[in-house]
Amino acid sequence: MSVQSSSTKSPYSRVVFGMPISLLWGYIAMAIFMTGDGIELAHLSRYLYDLGYGEKQVSLVFTVYALTAAVSSWLSGAVSEIYGPKKIMLTGAIWWMVLHAVFVYFGVSENNFIWMLVSYTLRGFAYPLFFYGFYVLVVQRTPEHRLASATGWIWSMFTIGYGITASFLSGLLVPEIGFINTLWLSLLFAAVGGMIIFLTVKNQSEENLNSEGVSRKEKLREISRGITLIFEDRSMFFALITRILCNVALFGLPVFMPIYFTRELGFSTKEWATIWGVFFLVQPLTNVLWGIIGDRIGWIFQMRWFGFFGCTITTAAFYYLPSLFPGNLALAIVCALLLALTLTSFVPMGAIFPMLAPQHKGAAVSVQNLGGGFGNLIGPAVAALMFGLSFEIKHVIITFSLLYFAGGVMTFFIRNPQPKLERNVPLKTTATESE
Repeated sequence: MSVQSSSTKSPYSRVVFGMPISLLWGYIAMAIFMTGDGIELAHLSRYLYDLGYGEKQVSLVFTVYALTAAVSSWLSGAVSEIYGPKKIMLTGAIWWMVLHAVFVYFGVSENNFIWMLVSYTLRGFAYPLFFYGFYVLVVQRTPEHRLASATGWIWSMFTIGYGITASFLSGLLVPEIGFINTLWLSLLFAAVGGMIIFLTVKNQSEENLNSEGVSRKEKLREISRGITLIFEDRSMFFALITRILCNVALFGLPVFMPIYFTRELGFSTKEWATIWGVFFLVQPLTNVLWGIIGDRIGWIFQMRWFGFFGCTITTAAFYYLPSLFPGNLALAIVCALLLALTLTSFVPMGAIFPMLAPQHKGAAVSVQNLGGGFGNLIGPAVAALMFGLSFEIKHVIITFSLLYFAGGVMTFFIRNPQPKLERNVPLKTTATESE
């Protein structure tokens, strides 16, 4: 089923340096909202540990949160196409604020593990509605030959908010006003992000569907292909697995590395926040650059050698080198930068899925969302399982590295969906050129 308009007017936005410019405010809202979502990331595991909870309980909190996020990631692609990304993004923002307030007031403030576990788990449904709702809108408004760069900008905004601003802001605020007050402040960022979407982003996806005359029944049938494509297309299956594996370190390391760095290696909480903040600091730039580079050297080639095989080395280095030189802040920062450089080379992943199934882009995006959601889960789940079996942190790190190596091998079984003519494109693209 085609999802392109039959009218002569292009459905695409004008693209400037890889960004669909009509969605500029949406990108800004993404950065602000994800700041609120990421404020607790650098400190939550350590805070729970200080409250008396062990590694198993801390890992459980992160794991069940990631599980609900994975389910929501899959659903967000489907419901965004039915009801429109704007409505889904606003639903996610409101849901997030309500459940976050419950998490802070009844859970963290009262040191009630059940309330923390339940509310944080339910909050996991919220941010994918906001994030992947916008992702669907970007895919639908961006010319195909600029899709890698457009998704690179998505991850740049994600990183600016979730990683850089959230990490450095929490590093400054927690010592001054405390962890709980910092958590309350995150509500403001979520509210501002949602308000920007409400005021500035048109529900263009829903308008396009209406103009095409595509019924909801037909759209639901197309969405069901988000499951069948996985089994019908070998490349889609292996792409899904690699999508799940590519963020093992990103979501797995925060579960235990803050505890390890501050308890075993002698770093202060502020120093750890700096290390993790620097890890995200370079990513807005490298996300965009890797998108441009990937268009020229090849999406799969880049992900295989710089992404998977690169992360095999840098994930291990992030643990072993600081362990050999405990307390060496400069060395730890260098290791974080190398890890960030290899992790961001996965940017073309967002372009590969719709190009693997160009006749069913909506379903392909749903598969990508599903992989992204489970990508949030795999790192914390592996850590929780191994800690539950009494393995040490070094064993978890080795497992992460082996998973990246396996992902690199799997890329040899994915056909290259990148048209040769799309490797050299201008930095500026108009809607007319995309038609």
